[in-house]
Amino acid sequence: MADNFRQIYEEQKLIIDEKLTRALDGRLPLSLYKPVDYILVSPAKRLRPILVLFSAAATGGKFENVYNAALAVEMLHNFTLIHDDIMDNADTRRGLETLHKIYDVNTAILAGDALMAVAYEYLLKDVKKEHLSVPYLFTRGLIEVCEGQSLDKDFELRDTVTIDEYLEMISKKTAALSRTCCSIGGVLGNGTEKEIEALTEFGMKLGLAFQIQDDLLDISGSEEFGKKIGGDLLEGKKTFLFIKALERAEGEDKEEFLRVVKNKGCREDEIGKFRDLYEKLGVLTEARDEVGKISSEAIDSLRHLSNREYAGYLGDLANALIKRSK
Repeated sequence: MADNFRQIYEEQKLIIDEKLTRALDGRLPLSLYKPVDYILVSPAKRLRPILVLFSAAATGGKFENVYNAALAVEMLHNFTLIHDDIMDNADTRRGLETLHKIYDVNTAILAGDALMAVAYEYLLKDVKKEHLSVPYLFTRGLIEVCEGQSLDKDFELRDTVTIDEYLEMISKKTAALSRTCCSIGGVLGNGTEKEIEALTEFGMKLGLAFQIQDDLLDISGSEEFGKKIGGDLLEGKKTFLFIKALERAEGEDKEEFLRVVKNKGCREDEIGKFRDLYEKLGVLTEARDEVGKISSEAIDSLRHLSNREYAGYLGDLANALIKRSK
């Protein structure tokens, strides 16, 4: 099944890429849509539109009936990236210069707003009278992503954050969008209530596992595509690893982590030291175990889906995400 999954994933990714290159054809003014197009066609894995397609197929639907919704969630995702980059004053994204650096902050904000509006336009193309819950699901996902981003910013001002608070934050900032993709796909695929509930659970838990894995990759992954190793530590972000380490550390080790909190980050030459502390305190192992546990729960929920082939492909996708190295 894994070989079939990879083939279908790559085929559909190419279709999504091609549709995104044409999504803004003929729209004016170019001063608005050229910046939007830049972010839309930049290299990406297209995980979220694939979740829409596979979720629809797993409930008996057809790809051709949900392509517009798939494009809409990718637009929503890119909208969040534009605004995240502005808030973080990031120079690069996916190895390319960020939109607000190429143009300016005002242009990037307007481009993000336009992208969100176009996302709704595309979403509604696939909504029939029996799918009236879809705009609500899409809107709820957008609201929760904004709430999660706000919580993440709040955490920067606090000395301590609990694991439960962290999980609530990532359930909104990261997992709400993957949940939205899966639930929308299930509704548009005319799934049963039980199937849609299963896909909703799968999407949420997949997003949680994805984010904790992302925390792990920040300290142990590859610098490919412009991602700096230890970036979370440099910025003083309160990740799964950092929160657990601060809880467990004692004596001088605890003082080291408290210094990161006080200084809102560490020096680049200290990243190796903190990775060793993470290893010493067992938080890398615990994070890997947590990713495995949550992803297993996500895959288990797929047993309720009617199309076993695409339920299997969703499971393959989950496994690929938690085993990625970047």
